[in-house]
Amino acid sequence: MHHFDRIDGALHAEGAPLEAIAGAVGTPVYVYSTATLTRHYGLFREAVDAHRGSLGEALIAFAVKANSNLSVLATLARLGCGADTVSEGEIRRALKAGVPGERIVFSGVGKTDAELAFALEAGVRQINVESAVELDRLIAVAAAKGAAPEIAIRVNPKIGAGGHARITTGGATDKFGVPAEEAPALYARAAASPHVTPVGLACHIGSQITTLEPLEGAFRALREMTLALRAKGLAVSRLDLGGGLGVPYHGQTDLPSIADYVAMAARALDGLGVEATFEPGRLLAANAGVLLSRVIQVNARSDGRRFLVLDAGMNDLMRPALYDAFHDVVPVRERTGETGPYDLVGPICESTDVFARDRMLAPVQAGDLVAFMGAGAYGAVLASEYNSRPLVPEVLVDGDRWAVVRTRPSYDEMWAREPKSDWL
Repeated sequence: MHHFDRIDGALHAEGAPLEAIAGAVGTPVYVYSTATLTRHYGLFREAVDAHRGSLGEALIAFAVKANSNLSVLATLARLGCGADTVSEGEIRRALKAGVPGERIVFSGVGKTDAELAFALEAGVRQINVESAVELDRLIAVAAAKGAAPEIAIRVNPKIGAGGHARITTGGATDKFGVPAEEAPALYARAAASPHVTPVGLACHIGSQITTLEPLEGAFRALREMTLALRAKGLAVSRLDLGGGLGVPYHGQTDLPSIADYVAMAARALDGLGVEATFEPGRLLAANAGVLLSRVIQVNARSDGRRFLVLDAGMNDLMRPALYDAFHDVVPVRERTGETGPYDLVGPICESTDVFARDRMLAPVQAGDLVAFMGAGAYGAVLASEYNSRPLVPEVLVDGDRWAVVRTRPSYDEMWAREPKSDWL
């Protein structure tokens, strides 16, 4: 569910007209709904609390990589949400947004020694260790600081899933996590060190997963490993289940609900007496955001093909070019007339700067505003200044009020970041 609806024929974010936001801020621009973020977190929290007997005082840690805007993070932090982070920068963002260290998980396959040291200083809840060499480096960093951080061993269960091969993370050839057959020995090695405190296991098998079966397979693999570790006298008190549940980009109505997903996790963990961690990103943020763009022109060719040229490009919304992602695109002002096929393209000098082919739309013309729906996750975070285009701004809406929460830089501000060398 989202809070982008038409009022008098014009699309609004909650009570704020998108036409007014575009007029004041310019396009392209991302717009986020506080009500949608709040609703999605509330549904997740309600589902988790209903299974406290199986999941413990479960932590919901928003995957910061999905949307790292400070105001978005602060909105979730005020609701009690934690943060799943994969860099020092993301830890710093979470802290600045008001997420306390004890609700921050530090994941990632390539943590540097400096990042590990910062995580210790920040007092993060746990560090998810992804390899034997990383464990050795963390032990050395922790020893130098006189610390013994709580850690989880991220397991690669050889169950890969996701909406595209490029967002699958749990397969045998994926770079993430410790192979399942090696994880018990690594856990035991960690337990033997005075400089780390192993408390659990973690996994994350992919993103935009549309069925529960692969997720349940991964959770049950963690369950069996937990029992095996306990049989060897090793304590396991937490299981980090990652994220990955898909959202209805195509308007699907048959996707598993948050309640069904959490109930499945509760069944898989029932009787273990562990505390669960969930790391939703897309699930909370995708449908909480849209990308507004204005039509520059319509290029009609003699062969009948029509290119709808937008002022948003692949540098603003990378998902379609990166992994063939689908976004519904709708006119902000309701249009009538016979629908026809358009190729939706941007102004970037790349053949991959295509959002959609043969998308059926009512007649559109230069100057019209369109909205890319479901753009609140992996949108602005992947944006760049390619082709020397200013970075896309972001706006947060709350009821009928709105604020710019990331500004579009001026060209002078862009140039100021690139001082000339002394000899030029």
